[in-house]
Amino acid sequence: MNLLKVIGTLKKNKISFFCGVPDSILKDLSIFLDNKKKNEHVISTNEGSAVSLGAGYYLATKKLPCVYFQNSGLGNAINPLASITHKKVYSIPMLLIIGWRGSPNSKDEPQHMVKGQITRNILKLLGIKYIKLKNEKDLKKLSKLIIYSKNKSVPVACLVENKTFNSVKNKKSLKNKNTISRSKFIDSFLKCIPKNSKIVATTGYTSRELFHIRNKFNIKNSNDFYMVGGMGHASILSLGYSLNYKNQVFCLDGDGSLLMHMGALRTIGKFANKNFKHIIFNNNAHESVGGQRTSADTIDFRKLVKSIGYKRYFLIKDEKGNIKTINNFINLPGPSFLEVKTKIESIKNIGRPKNLIKIKNDFKSF
Repeated sequence: MNLLKVIGTLKKNKISFFCGVPDSILKDLSIFLDNKKKNEHVISTNEGSAVSLGAGYYLATKKLPCVYFQNSGLGNAINPLASITHKKVYSIPMLLIIGWRGSPNSKDEPQHMVKGQITRNILKLLGIKYIKLKNEKDLKKLSKLIIYSKNKSVPVACLVENKTFNSVKNKKSLKNKNTISRSKFIDSFLKCIPKNSKIVATTGYTSRELFHIRNKFNIKNSNDFYMVGGMGHASILSLGYSLNYKNQVFCLDGDGSLLMHMGALRTIGKFANKNFKHIIFNNNAHESVGGQRTSADTIDFRKLVKSIGYKRYFLIKDEKGNIKTINNFINLPGPSFLEVKTKIESIKNIGRPKNLIKIKNDFKSF
């Protein structure tokens, strides 16, 4: 489907403000929107925030916002959709464009198949009228849906399956000035940590590259837990494990993931033991869904984590002193935070963790 015609339909219906969370299915939409002005497009840290942001926009302008995200993030969006925008609460209209992973007849990863099967039921329970946006014939349905939202003052949604929109070239550079490769760092890191350590790796390329490196070099991976879903929850899951495990627990996190549920940092700072170690790969990008900026490059993580309870902060921004810093991070008691400034780069044609139940059983400490 021609994305410009979709945008044109929205424009005809006087929708000019967009906010959301970058998504693999909707990446061409978010790449296109990323070229808009600051007051016309806002990339939010999570889906619930995006819905609330859209609600605020409507309350200030009386204009319909367009909020976009993947259906895996619908769980984050339920709270404001049920307690703010719902017709029985404040009855706030908006258009939701939802990337539909795990849709019927599609082949996808287990976590996406679960969410894909319940997506429509969730929308029905929330009383949200929806359509499937498959081709340009559906644009008339989209216009009618928007009119319905305005007239009834309620949220509505359109579900978009994979490869619905045509590709859009990102006019902005997907490169940064960092020189460190995430995969090479992981390789070096694995050679330094004690054998009885546990690793929790966040969603996206981080967990996939860890899995790939383990298999490539035939390194036992029963000490790894791969967050194939639940973006933003790697750090707090790591905390739960570390509080009940005597050896070191390392969380491999990403900037987009960390920002999604940033409040977890305070919980970690208050409750974490000496064995908790947190690594963030900061490339300032939603790398796996189009390379949109996260704005994490302007955050002073040293001041942030030290102010909320982490005992130590480490920084690696080039190859110089890399191994020494890793060893200090490992050997000194935590809770500690290591920021690694990485390139926007990933291993090509990389696989995904399989047999998740076996991974869970191998990882368990009981």
